[in-house]
Amino acid sequence: MNTVSSNSGVNEVPRLEDKTIQPIPMNERHGKARDLFTIWFGSNIMIMTIVTGGLATTVFGLDIVSALVGIVVGNLIGAVFMALHSAQGPQLGVAQMIQTRGQFGSFGALLIVLIVVIMYAGFFAANLVFGGEAMAAVNPGISVDAGIVIIGVVSVIATIFGYRIIHAYAKFLSIVAGLALVLAFIWILVVQGLPVGFLEQGDFNWVGFMGTISVSALWQLAYAPYVSDYSRYLPQGTGSRSAFWASYSGCVLGTLFPMVLGAVVGSVALALSSDPSSMDIVGDLGIQLQPLTVVIIGIFCLGVAASNAMNLYCGVLCSLTVGQTFKPDWMPKAKTRTVAAILLFALAVSVALFARDNFILFYTNFLSFLMYVLVPWTAINLVDYYLLRHGDYRVEDFFRRDGGVYGRFNWAAIGCYLAGALIQLPFSATAVYTGPLAAAMGGVDLSWIVGLAVVAPLYYYVARVSQKPRKRAETAPAPPKKLVGDPA
Repeated sequence: MNTVSSNSGVNEVPRLEDKTIQPIPMNERHGKARDLFTIWFGSNIMIMTIVTGGLATTVFGLDIVSALVGIVVGNLIGAVFMALHSAQGPQLGVAQMIQTRGQFGSFGALLIVLIVVIMYAGFFAANLVFGGEAMAAVNPGISVDAGIVIIGVVSVIATIFGYRIIHAYAKFLSIVAGLALVLAFIWILVVQGLPVGFLEQGDFNWVGFMGTISVSALWQLAYAPYVSDYSRYLPQGTGSRSAFWASYSGCVLGTLFPMVLGAVVGSVALALSSDPSSMDIVGDLGIQLQPLTVVIIGIFCLGVAASNAMNLYCGVLCSLTVGQTFKPDWMPKAKTRTVAAILLFALAVSVALFARDNFILFYTNFLSFLMYVLVPWTAINLVDYYLLRHGDYRVEDFFRRDGGVYGRFNWAAIGCYLAGALIQLPFSATAVYTGPLAAAMGGVDLSWIVGLAVVAPLYYYVARVSQKPRKRAETAPAPPKKLVGDPA
């Protein structure tokens, strides 16, 4: 299989990536921290980001100023956690959810990994629906269902080729989609001009404002379980600060401006519409961009395919992680990744086709679910990595059935995770359930803030106490075992 030599004289990952969940060898490490900027900037300029920003002025009913403040605050806060996870990849050289075994144990991590697989499938399905609607909007000859399948197939192909193709695709989109985004702003704000009453649409309300902050922060937090998947090939000497800032700036800028565009489109549509109940961000964007709709939305559809390739790629890695837990000597390669990608694709397409007629409701409830399950995990992972172990893990033990020094179950982490999920319930406010404390505050949802504030110090204390007896075992030289293949 052909490889490309880097400037440093080591071999880059093959064009058809042959690695999946195994550690990346030092002679295949390549790239620069700046590559993390384009992977997160280019992949975020897409239809679903615009739709998510549009929730601020349509679903949450905010005026445009409040909407913009909420979007900015949420992205700036949420991206901190995302970027901290990204900086872990070059140090450990493994996928993010493999590394989770270092906190939860080899079998204890399974719950988190399975939840993350659901997350990937959900985001994949959401991207397919919004992308399919966008393709149908720019080309009436293509139905929404056909658009869903087309975008899905492109995503599968990119996933099969793997890491290098996805990075290259994102670099291309950083330029092309970035220019399309600038053109969209110029066309709507300057050429078309804002309608009378634009600033009078919506009003400030705490429920909508906190909802906007939460959705924006969650957009960033949702990347936490897989950012290391796209930094694990970087040389181990890549600085944590440079990896952090490249990921942070790329994801914030790549997300912030499309969300702002979505909020603007929502306010413009409300000012022009006599029936707010008929709001459709994708359709309204197409109307407001006439006669440039085909070009600009077509480019944004390319972003959908790139983002979905990333979702599918990471979903496959997580699915393979589940299988390898039970069969430690199994190290799947490119062919297995291909089969798993096709199976996950079929599942996500089925969800997209089934739920597309009422997808905004499904999407908002899905985001709420993610908030409750991701927040305690990210708190535990970051506290463990940065405050307790300072990035010092025995990577070979991640691949042992018994978890090596990390064991099969780390009950301290599991207990703190469950406590973090439960502590959020009284503060949650969703269409399905509103907790008593959230109801007392008029429906303001503070659950994710409470979850972070409680779980981080709780895990730090519990882990310090529970890990003392194991400290000597972890710092002792590793036994002379193979990296994989240990049935113990």
